[in-house]
Amino acid sequence: MKKSVRAQRMERHHQRNAGASLSLVSLMDIFTILVFFLLVNSSSVEQLPNSKTIKLPESIAEKLPSETITIMVSADSITVQGRKVANVADVLADTNGRVIESMKKELMFQAGQMWDKEALESIDGAAITIMADKNVPYKLLRRIMLTMSDTPYKKISLAVSKKAKEKKK
Repeated sequence: MKKSVRAQRMERHHQRNAGASLSLVSLMDIFTILVFFLLVNSSSVEQLPNSKTIKLPESIAEKLPSETITIMVSADSITVQGRKVANVADVLADTNGRVIESMKKELMFQAGQMWDKEALESIDGAAITIMADKNVPYKLLRRIMLTMSDTPYKKISLAVSKKAKEKKK
């Protein structure tokens, strides 16, 4: 049976629009570029641990935090890398001691995890960050820094919140 002209035309039309094909090579290229972009941009931002009990002082400092051991000092406790080492009330009540022994012990343990004994002796100062509540007395911060002078951690950074710039009127 012979097809009509209209039927032949419709058949050719349907053959031309048989189905769309997806080019997987182009799609893989796009996703590869996207993955590299995300990897490069995500590594440039360092963040300090977040604690709701600590309200950091404000500053206009521009330097971003780096990946170091963190000491968190709240109104009631001192923690090193998330491990509680002392109560603030006990440290402030102890007027005889200059060094906080439990904190020194934890810092030396952390140093032993990072470096071997020979490397510890050759280090001229490892970096450490103190995150202290803005209402913590200076006397306590001074004792913490004195404790760090007996450990390999000599490069001390104090964490602050970035202060919003005031708009000029």
